[in-house]
Amino acid sequence: YLIEQFATNAGKKGGEFYTPAEVSVLLAKLLQPKEGDRICDPACGSGSLLIKVAKEIGSKNFALYGQESNKNTWSLCMMNMFLHGLDVTETNIKNSDTINDPQLLEVDHLMKFDIVAANPPFSLDKWGAESATEDRHKRFWRGVPPKSKGDYAFITHMIETAQEDTGKVGVIVPHGVLFRGSSEGRIRQHLIEKDNLLDAVIGLPSNLFFGTGIPAAILIFDKARKAKKKKTVLFIDASQKGDYEEGKKQNKLRAGDIEKVLKAYKANKTIDKYAYKAKLEEIAENDYNLNIPRYVDTFEEEEEIDITQTQTEIQ
Repeated sequence: YLIEQFATNAGKKGGEFYTPAEVSVLLAKLLQPKEGDRICDPACGSGSLLIKVAKEIGSKNFALYGQESNKNTWSLCMMNMFLHGLDVTETNIKNSDTINDPQLLEVDHLMKFDIVAANPPFSLDKWGAESATEDRHKRFWRGVPPKSKGDYAFITHMIETAQEDTGKVGVIVPHGVLFRGSSEGRIRQHLIEKDNLLDAVIGLPSNLFFGTGIPAAILIFDKARKAKKKKTVLFIDASQKGDYEEGKKQNKLRAGDIEKVLKAYKANKTIDKYAYKAKLEEIAENDYNLNIPRYVDTFEEEEEIDITQTQTEIQ
């Protein structure tokens, strides 16, 4: 608890933000890790998300890996792992820039993982676009994200490090990732149309995070979709009133709210005013725009006004 509070305060000063525990729990449960999995967070911060994913397994038969660029935050992560009784060393958790200096390698290739989960910095400026075309691991073959917004740099890295045919990726992103155009639009289209990797888009309430009030979303990518022959993407809108607990300074996901999202994701079907199972053709018709209101209709019709009755009341 003290480490999480310290990470929260340090993050505020550094322009970063700590992932609330309930959001980490939701992402961990969505990814459904299993025994024997190799799990990675390439922007691991103080390690809270990695720990939540590990706890979902129910045994110690797993391997954790991560990378964090901030030296102080990396130290907190190592301490956090120790306090939670996890067998993690400096070999597993690297202190370096994931995008410009990925250090989780096997020989000279990127290490592959069964589960890749992260809450990377939102729209990171100056993330290293100028050297992306010369990336020795060729991660940006789908396109180079804009230099002022590094969201798709992290997404691309995560997908490239997920095990072929079986790996799952869960990433927390700002809503701009869902609809921004130019190079981001082209990368998004490639991931959906040619790769068929996107499995779900889940909208979260605003004001959940400590360092920012903007709403976020969770993207789930699944490399097993090809074998499953899936041709749909599930959209869930968990941002409406009643789907979270309102607070004066910060909103919160309750256990029931988390369970509602998980139930909808596992059911993988349209639920009125909450979830929509979209065919890939529909997404193509929307120019690969993933803005959730395009798919999930949450509009509530207002009761029709009786003008005559209203005039009588006014009189």
